[in-house]
Amino acid sequence: MAFDGLMTTRVVNELQMLVGGRINKIHQPYALDLIFSIRADRKNVTLLASANAMYARLHITSESTSNPSEPPMFCMMLRKHLEGGFIESIEQLGRDRVILMRIRSRNELGDEEAKKLYIELMGRHSNILLTDGQDKILDAIKHLPLSQNTFRTIMPGLQYQLPPQQDKVDPLTGDIETALHRIDWNAGKIDRQLLGLFSGLSPQIAEEVVLRAGLANRTSLAEALRSVLDELEGPYYFQRLASGKERFSPVALQHGEIVDEKTFTTSGDVLDAFFHQKSNRDRVKQQAADLERFIKSEYEKNLLKRTKLERDLAATEKMDELKHKGELLTTYLYQLQRGMKEATVVDYYDEDGKEITIALDPRFSPNENAQRYYKRYNKLKTAKVEVAKQLTKNQLEIDYFESLLAQLEVASPDDIREMREELVEEGYLRERSKKKKKPLVPKLEAYQSSTGIDFFVGKNNKQNDYATFKFGRRSETWLHTKDIPGSHVIIRSDEPDETTLKEAAMVAAYYSKARESSQVPVDFTELRHVKKPSGAKPGFVIYTDQTTLYVTPDASVVQSLRLK
Repeated sequence: MAFDGLMTTRVVNELQMLVGGRINKIHQPYALDLIFSIRADRKNVTLLASANAMYARLHITSESTSNPSEPPMFCMMLRKHLEGGFIESIEQLGRDRVILMRIRSRNELGDEEAKKLYIELMGRHSNILLTDGQDKILDAIKHLPLSQNTFRTIMPGLQYQLPPQQDKVDPLTGDIETALHRIDWNAGKIDRQLLGLFSGLSPQIAEEVVLRAGLANRTSLAEALRSVLDELEGPYYFQRLASGKERFSPVALQHGEIVDEKTFTTSGDVLDAFFHQKSNRDRVKQQAADLERFIKSEYEKNLLKRTKLERDLAATEKMDELKHKGELLTTYLYQLQRGMKEATVVDYYDEDGKEITIALDPRFSPNENAQRYYKRYNKLKTAKVEVAKQLTKNQLEIDYFESLLAQLEVASPDDIREMREELVEEGYLRERSKKKKKPLVPKLEAYQSSTGIDFFVGKNNKQNDYATFKFGRRSETWLHTKDIPGSHVIIRSDEPDETTLKEAAMVAAYYSKARESSQVPVDFTELRHVKKPSGAKPGFVIYTDQTTLYVTPDASVVQSLRLK
């Protein structure tokens, strides 16, 4: 990724539209993320600032997030000092990844006060700090005590210091040719030397400069660097490489084997496209690590149980042989005596009248031996019925946990709570807190087909049941992957067109276990034909009168159809 000084420059330039805007509301949906609701130029704008080590960024966002019921202390501090305040300026300090927002607000007495919000986007050193007009730290999203850093301590009440400055040349305002005289052509690794010479460059931008320079010399490097800088007024790029990696950039990158490329006109759009799913997946992994372990454990436990049950079922296959031997012994009782270890008799069931040898226990009479065969037969007969029941029940458990594993792969942080609640309600987990929580109405993900018809997706069992049995109308179209764990999709139309059906089917396939497959079968039918069997697991249904479509999921198409 390339959230470097050059990307920061472009973002800050775009954020000038917020200067003069009023901060209406501040939220902290996650530990290191802040959301500012700003009214600027007669528009409502959402600004996202993140100090996450992996996903540090600042940009206008169109993605929605849910907020905790109780805001963190840092959020309360920001609300106290900044809500209702006006943004006086937004500037980048040097060519570094440090942004300063100057804000004019009023205190409890109604007096105007100057505040500064520093947003430092420097990987694991990222931070967001609030200071007064004289740079006294009021609070920070990350505290850095003296024991961790003697040079730059970040604690409330201390004086704010900028990150250590480096002796580098600003490529946008400095003398590029003079700086390039410091290149050591014999040392190699020209791209790394460029990083040491110029501020604001990321490794991938430096690599791009070297690529464009070809057989590098001072002149070609200068021209290549200027060609990169000249593109800073153009579109933003989101590229997918053959290796599977993704990257964004404020300029067109040519190095690497590019298999897919998209352009965006604003930094907010490209950063949403790059970061939103990744940061959500990371949060899901953090929040659902224990949940995933539990579900996998239960799934594997049931697979092992199925193996044992199948072994027991196989053992019942010899029950007819036991019955057969019992009948033969009963027929030939008059020929047998106590103490015999075996009996060889004519098998009257055999067309050729062959003889059969039957093992006997010499401790018992011939009749008792016959009854013992009947008893073992009846025991296996009963076991066969019971094992068959257990296998059916076991398969339902396997299907259930398999569906939960598939849902985890596409779950958002908001979906995890519903999945926990479901497992508690089903008796698999204990409630973490005895404090009763207000039940929430499941929120479906909304989409719109390219022909303008809305459809909705349930991403977990609670949402699926809600979509199918409360949200949808009987005459509307319902979709689900055929014999594959996945989402329920409801098309808000009694007679959807073919394009809508195919796009809704693609979304259904994408939110299923077969999302990485091609030609995925998806069934659709009217909702009136979908039923829930009595006592069935959450999300489980049966349906009739279906038609099957075959689609190949495409993540980019799915994202383009999703309503923000």
